Amino acid sequence: MKRIATSPITGEHAREGAAWRWAARVLALLVLVPLAVLFSSWVYLEPALWRHLWQTVLPALLANTAVLVLGVSTGTLLLGVPLAWLVARCEFPGRRWLDWALMLPFALPPYVLAFVFLGLLDFAGPVQGTLRALFDLPQAWALELRNGFGVAVVMTLVFYPYVYMLARVSFLGQGASAYEAARVLGLGPWRAFWRVSLPMARPGIVAGLSLALMETLADFGAVAVFNYDTFTTAIYKAWFGFFDLHGAAQLASILLLLVFVALLAEQRVRSRARHAESGRSASPRIHLRGARGVAAALFAGTVFALAFAVPVAQLAAWAWETRGQLDSRYLDLLWHTLMLGGLAALCTVAGAFVLAYVRRHHGDGFTRIGVRIATLGYALPGSVLAVGVMLSLSWLDDRLAGLWAMLSSGNLQWTLAGGLPGLLLAYFVRFQAVAFGPVDAALVRVRPSLREAARSLGATPREVVRRIYVPLLRPGLLTAALLVLVDVMKEMPATLLLRPFGWDTLAVRIYELTSEGEWERAAAPAVALVAAGLIPVILLVRRSGR
Repeated sequence: MKRIATSPITGEHAREGAAWRWAARVLALLVLVPLAVLFSSWVYLEPALWRHLWQTVLPALLANTAVLVLGVSTGTLLLGVPLAWLVARCEFPGRRWLDWALMLPFALPPYVLAFVFLGLLDFAGPVQGTLRALFDLPQAWALELRNGFGVAVVMTLVFYPYVYMLARVSFLGQGASAYEAARVLGLGPWRAFWRVSLPMARPGIVAGLSLALMETLADFGAVAVFNYDTFTTAIYKAWFGFFDLHGAAQLASILLLLVFVALLAEQRVRSRARHAESGRSASPRIHLRGARGVAAALFAGTVFALAFAVPVAQLAAWAWETRGQLDSRYLDLLWHTLMLGGLAALCTVAGAFVLAYVRRHHGDGFTRIGVRIATLGYALPGSVLAVGVMLSLSWLDDRLAGLWAMLSSGNLQWTLAGGLPGLLLAYFVRFQAVAFGPVDAALVRVRPSLREAARSLGATPREVVRRIYVPLLRPGLLTAALLVLVDVMKEMPATLLLRPFGWDTLAVRIYELTSEGEWERAAAPAVALVAAGLIPVILLVRRSGR
């Protein structure tokens, strides 16, 4: 009797597990296929073209990329680590509000800060004009900013919060015993920082630095504003300037190799790091009084002003000056942006739920590898992903057109490449990891006993998901959808390369205006993006505070 009673449930459970595992494998394929297509583009290699590229532009691309990586690495470490130490371990005037305010630059897309930076500091900007007037400099005098140093400064101000946030969490998580032992052994506060606190925080610092470098390698908007050639701008020029999609794919595959090397280096460094908590009690804060307290407040306040307060104030001023130029086109841009973000959030969160559920309840070794592959898309630059998606869908369009011609006498009137499906697929692959994190964290908090109790009461697998998991996971699902929505709104490279005709967004409009030097007119759509970007930053601040 026992065997008869349990075998239907067991059989149904097995069928359910197989369905979920196959769904996870399909999602992993969505990431693998564009990557495989990128590397397959080397079949169409033209040696003469690559010899020409090596003799002309390729060394400059590699050098510019190396300059950016070195500059942003140095800058984010010099800003992120000291700021994290000051707010986590010291007490000085303004520390409480600077604790969360220093995360606000997360809300600024790099290309927005880039054109504000040039609008204020370029030759015709107010800063250089004031300097020429004050110091009686020649009118031809100019401080050149459109170089690697200028781009590195902008990216440092945008990306230092990655290092700051994770280093801050590491410093706050350190207990008092190790620090107090260092003080007992005669080390002063700063030597204790160098010898004890900093090595213990190394895993968090390396993780934050790796995120900043991934964003640096993937950036297109900021380097395009500065006319600073990197692999992302070369991919765009090869695609739209020379109409050479295979050449763009080959450049994209080189950039992808650089990203993979960076990921492997980051994992190797973190695997060698040793991190141990030193106790539950927090070490006492160092009270910075007098000149030291003022210096700490000025340092943190200056970084906040340069990275967020001044750019946002300038954007608001420009947007107010050009408010008369707003028309119905901006409503269309806003509608396209929100619609693409909403559709991408819906698809991506659904995929994240499938991956998290499979890993939690049906995860064999092969499936776990598939889940890991499916969440690698965030490490892929948008331009690289766009080329892979376009080549994949173009190949599929050719096959579908041939099949349609065999079955009917007409031509196929619609295509996947160049339409919304291709753009949504790129968003899905790019931001799957963004949605997976909150959904997986929420799923961990759901007790497995609830699922087993529902199954024992006769609930079908579909009813278990609909009546138990979806209601309990609603906060995590909403958080994931919100994060994806805002990331899609700010995404420029994939949108610029894959958008259908007439489907411009706020990010695309900013690119078009800044490429013509229209800083003031680009302020209105930039303000909308910054306002939207504040939403996930507030969520990060609240989570970090807890």
